[in-house]
Amino acid sequence: MKTPDRPSRPRDRRAQLAAVAAELFRARGFHGVGINDIAAAAGVTGPALYRHFADKQAILAYVVLAGIDDMEAVTSAALSGAPDQLDTLLTGLATQAVERREIAALWRWEGPHLRREERREIRRRSGAVLDAWTKALLAARTELAADDAEFLCWGALSVFGSVAVHHTTVARRRFVPLLVELASAVLDTTLPGSVSPAPDIPNGLGTPSRREQILSAATALFGERGFHAVSMEDIGAAAGIAGPSVYRHFPSKAALMAAIGHRAADRLALAAEQALRAPDELTALRRLSASYVHTLLHTPELLVSFTADRVTMPDREKADLLRVQRDYVAQWVTLLAAILPSLPAREAKIRVHAALTIANDLTRTRRVSGRPNLEAELTALLRTVLECAVP
Repeated sequence: MKTPDRPSRPRDRRAQLAAVAAELFRARGFHGVGINDIAAAAGVTGPALYRHFADKQAILAYVVLAGIDDMEAVTSAALSGAPDQLDTLLTGLATQAVERREIAALWRWEGPHLRREERREIRRRSGAVLDAWTKALLAARTELAADDAEFLCWGALSVFGSVAVHHTTVARRRFVPLLVELASAVLDTTLPGSVSPAPDIPNGLGTPSRREQILSAATALFGERGFHAVSMEDIGAAAGIAGPSVYRHFPSKAALMAAIGHRAADRLALAAEQALRAPDELTALRRLSASYVHTLLHTPELLVSFTADRVTMPDREKADLLRVQRDYVAQWVTLLAAILPSLPAREAKIRVHAALTIANDLTRTRRVSGRPNLEAELTALLRTVLECAVP
């Protein structure tokens, strides 16, 4: 009697399981996904999953390092001496970003959950890739200083990484050229000369309230260590009070994060209101770009609030924060659509997200965040991405 054929197993079960896990990590965050969740989504049991990976960290490391492998391969192939090296490189990177959006998301947000040696390996290899890009750009733009070329390459990388922060999409045949156009515009940017920084806003009189002290302490700790690595006792100690006393002001860490998110949104809304008092849409968009960069550099709550969607909090609270963020982005999209009425709405959103991601990323990138003219340079990059299609 003939034995019934068994369904063939995937050739690379590890890669299949990792792909399933990557989507779950992207949707819920590392701490929001368990081994059993991954196993269920992949149609296997928990013990079967452990035959391939020791734990969640091992899966995350596999996914992120595989993304680095792909980026190294694209870079090596593009810069191997073929003509139009930069164009070939940008097209390969854009294709990778569109086809594997979850990789960029995990690298950006979940990297701190990797083991120290894995983070060190990622920094080393990604740094080597950025060095190769920088040399290629210097060969094409001989007038650039090496540190300026590196800065522009980081900006181009953020254009590709921006696809991980939103779900807007267009047909692949248009998505890839659009990202190439935006990244090319960044690499072609002429950086502004030295600009005097805006004066700092003096601190108010008197001692901040206990609630304000707790918010400030939590903001600093979340920014340094990440939300999940900080306890209420840590926050209380930083604020100079006992840990349990924090609960008199905030019922949970999630409530603290929600308050930080709303504080950041309020400051952005105020800055936007002032920027939009302009005689025309293009001037308003330029002022909005400058106001965003300035607020980002002077408001620690804003950088911390970017991780609010990775935190477990009541659905209503999370939905409210998401609505506020979408309303803010919509202001940018509306202005850009008024300036370029023929620009499809989805492409306008992609451009806006690319611009905002450049500012968000480079503000947190240690290799470039200490540049003395950073505020003016970031504003210039935002304007480049937003205005590169303006006649």
